[in-house]
Amino acid sequence: MARERLPARGCGALRRCLLGAALLLSLRLCAELRRAGPRPPARSAPPGTAPRPPAPHLPPAPGPPRGASRRRVTYVRSGRRAPPGGRGSGPPEPGCCAPRGPPRRKGPRWHIDLQPWAGPAQSLDEEALRFLRYISTTQIACNHISTDSLATDSSPAKKPWSVCLDDRFGLAHQIRNKQCRLYSLGLGSDDTHFEVRMADEGCEVHRFDPSVNSAHVLESQRLWFHRLSVDWRDPHPAVAAQKLHSNARKLGTILNEFGHHKIDVLKADLESAEWKVLENLILEDVLGQIGQLIFEIHLHWPGFEVSGSDSSVVRFWYSLLKELELKDFRLFHSYKDLSKPQLFLKKDIFNASSCYILSWVNTRWK
Repeated sequence: MARERLPARGCGALRRCLLGAALLLSLRLCAELRRAGPRPPARSAPPGTAPRPPAPHLPPAPGPPRGASRRRVTYVRSGRRAPPGGRGSGPPEPGCCAPRGPPRRKGPRWHIDLQPWAGPAQSLDEEALRFLRYISTTQIACNHISTDSLATDSSPAKKPWSVCLDDRFGLAHQIRNKQCRLYSLGLGSDDTHFEVRMADEGCEVHRFDPSVNSAHVLESQRLWFHRLSVDWRDPHPAVAAQKLHSNARKLGTILNEFGHHKIDVLKADLESAEWKVLENLILEDVLGQIGQLIFEIHLHWPGFEVSGSDSSVVRFWYSLLKELELKDFRLFHSYKDLSKPQLFLKKDIFNASSCYILSWVNTRWK
């Protein structure tokens, strides 16, 4: 069957219609391009490299569901301006990219790590026997212990405050060079024989006692008395503002105020406040600034702000002393004061004294 041909007049009309549609489409395209603005010139690929494939078309990220509030993020910008040369010029900010130096001191901890129970029964007998065995067994030998012969003194007021003078621990060297520093924490005790002797031998001695009459007294060339008590907390700011010279401080606060970075010997006789003070020294990582510890511990009651069952109290005491061991302190001398009542948590049990004097040395002390 033969195909029908369109008349010439019909072909011309169709051609004019197609040209008009193409012209209209091109005009619309030009308007769109003019509205979008000039496009950046396409970068030519370096010679010898394959052309980059086009990025895949990704669907738009889903927005929040209807009715949900959008989360607003606030960015805190530093007050420092960028150097004139741009971000890459100039030294980096210390908070961002400081060069690695000595490790930063860790922030304070909130609680100590309690040791496991001494036995499955969690009884006072199990905890007390472990604790008493621990404080009665020295952990390191000291060949030169200086006790000033006080242990055989007939006066009960004088106590054997022992320091280790082995050369490997540095205290003897510091005393010879007159660079030794000793802090003594007390509560109204008249026995300052140990402090006077250490000052005479060349130590700079600071005695902290709230019963002292004046704020700061230079008793002799190297012996200071300060009307301050060392506590396990600083006074509340409101109380400190009302009382200009508040006489209670944490040891770390006193070190900062005095500008002292190291203490060769820390002696403490705090009448049952020693447990909380020791806990504060551990939690705030002050122990690394101390060379030797001499603490009088009291066992006739739990101590200030220490509570719980008898077995949990002894477990807390033991955990504190184990923290010293983790900080490289080793017990080198233990003295059981038989002149004090033989009481352990208000009970006459375990043949224990209510008072012991323990001496530790920091084996990493330089």
